[in-house]
Amino acid sequence: MNVLVLYYSKGGNTRKLAESIAEGAGEVEGVDVRLRHTRDVTQEEFAAADGLIVGSPVYFGTMAAQLKKNLDEFIGVRKKMENKVGAAFATSGDLSGGKETTMMSIIQALLIYGMIIVGDPLAATGHYGTACVGEPDAAARENGRKLGRRVAELVGRLFQ
Repeated sequence: MNVLVLYYSKGGNTRKLAESIAEGAGEVEGVDVRLRHTRDVTQEEFAAADGLIVGSPVYFGTMAAQLKKNLDEFIGVRKKMENKVGAAFATSGDLSGGKETTMMSIIQALLIYGMIIVGDPLAATGHYGTACVGEPDAAARENGRKLGRRVAELVGRLFQ
């Protein structure tokens, strides 16, 4: 069972949150976790993922163009993604900086891929996904781990 944590990060904050999410997914036995920046992911890794957790900094209220480019270019494997688990996360530079709209832009793309979408667990914030302002603090990192665990546990239930 594979979980791919795919992210774009320019300043490092989204990468740090992605690392926490990958840590949480890695806590689930039998799950192979791959952490990939948009510049490093292959279409084969993308298609092989049973769970896909996708994150971006907020760029004008939506995902970064670099992430959108991956999602556009990988559309050829769309049928291979159907019924897999998908989730989103975001970082911003401001409290009202568009984190939810950014996560919704990611979620929309994952829905088009035919994925089963989950938000972060109620033990975190119980919303669209994990998010933070600036560098993730201890609470944001823990929420990231919870999201990663949730996706990995669901992958285990669906694909064992």
